[in-house]
Amino acid sequence: MTTLSDQPKQGQDARAGKAPVVRGHYIEHWDAEDVDAWEAGGKDIARRNLVWSVIAEHVGFSVWSVWSVMVLFMPFDVYGIDAAGKFFLVAVPALVGALLRIPYTVATARFGGRNWTVFSALLLLVPTLLTLWLMVNPGASYTMFMLAAATAGVGGGNFASSMTNINAFYPQRLKGWALGLNAGGGNIGVPVIQLVGLMVIATVGNTEPYLVCAIYLVLIAVAAVGAALFMDNLGNQKADLRSMLETLRFRDSWILSFLYIGTFGSFIGFSFAFGQVLQINFLAGGDTPAQASLHAAQIAFLGPLLGSISRPFGGRLADRIGGGRITLYTFGAMVLSTAILVVAGSIDDATPGAASGTAMTALIVGFVALFVLSGIGNGSVYKMIPSIFEARSKTLDGLDDEGRKAWSRNMSGALMGFAGAVGGLGGVGINLVLRASYLSPAQSATTAFWVFLGFYVLCAVVTWFVFVRRTAAKEGAGQPIAVKP
Repeated sequence: MTTLSDQPKQGQDARAGKAPVVRGHYIEHWDAEDVDAWEAGGKDIARRNLVWSVIAEHVGFSVWSVWSVMVLFMPFDVYGIDAAGKFFLVAVPALVGALLRIPYTVATARFGGRNWTVFSALLLLVPTLLTLWLMVNPGASYTMFMLAAATAGVGGGNFASSMTNINAFYPQRLKGWALGLNAGGGNIGVPVIQLVGLMVIATVGNTEPYLVCAIYLVLIAVAAVGAALFMDNLGNQKADLRSMLETLRFRDSWILSFLYIGTFGSFIGFSFAFGQVLQINFLAGGDTPAQASLHAAQIAFLGPLLGSISRPFGGRLADRIGGGRITLYTFGAMVLSTAILVVAGSIDDATPGAASGTAMTALIVGFVALFVLSGIGNGSVYKMIPSIFEARSKTLDGLDDEGRKAWSRNMSGALMGFAGAVGGLGGVGINLVLRASYLSPAQSATTAFWVFLGFYVLCAVVTWFVFVRRTAAKEGAGQPIAVKP
């Protein structure tokens, strides 16, 4: 007679008997490359963790970018903060979020993916409540606004812990799609909070910004509770600071981190700045502050939305064609898109009155194209990371197949955190360059557009030289590669 004790445990498959065993949201041994275990139930566990990882990361991205929305509610005559001050204000959370990505990378291995996701979600309450308080007290000092913006950086750290965690759950053959979906679902938190801001402005005007924060207090609670109920901790997940330091011994780790400045740095930097650039241009065209806020909000969400959607497809294309090639094509297209911005800025600088409509159309087209391309590049660069270490693991001596898999997984997770931190600094750079450009005698963004164009040319050259031109030689020599595995 079969008793309850004879029944398969949660996560096990009675036929195969090889599925991971889940006890109290803890999985002692996880091997995503074990096809039998994956098909017997492992893929369902991975999918469940991916869903709630995306939700928690999504809310984190929204809170990280909350000040890109708040500045649209801050007319100078009420808050006393000019355009330059606003660009600096949105650069602060970008900086803090980038720096936090390093400790957040090792947090999932140290505390467990589920445990850290719950904690990091609840931590988002701090910046949300501070922002709410400041927006109903516009007389607060600029220092207080800076401090509140800095706390929003915790939302940026969520990306690193989420990506490291999901990297451990999925096999190499599916990492491009899984990591792209996880990151894209998180990235889409940027346009979503901008849409929430648009709805508030459209319904009650630009005088009730606290409503945006109130909505996100509820969403933070949903993310934390969902992660507590449906996510799991992995017992054999490792990504400590020693692993991160070890990744930095490889030249390609530094190069990929640099390229990520051009992809993710562009996405997050433009996400924070796009609304302000639009608002400035609408004000220059004769809009009132309220009209400029509404018109900017109606457009600003579109770029981050398309950039978020395109990210998983960048990972999928990299799975099929190769991360190096897709990244090269992406940077080439980003050069052309930035050239459109340069032309738009030059036209507007030369004849602002007569050509403002043409320049505005070109500005929007150029920015939206950059968002889409940066999303594709995000997916392809992150696909390159596990590919590099999978190839490198095959050259290691003294390790069995299981040891090579573990080394590749741990190193990939560690580099994702470091590359994410370096890439996030690109968002700081974009806002500081735009701030300096608007403070120049021309008081326009054209100089900043020239800087961006030159940087993308450099990224394209580096990608071609390191990951495309010498692909065949690297494969033959067994060196780290970033092509289709």
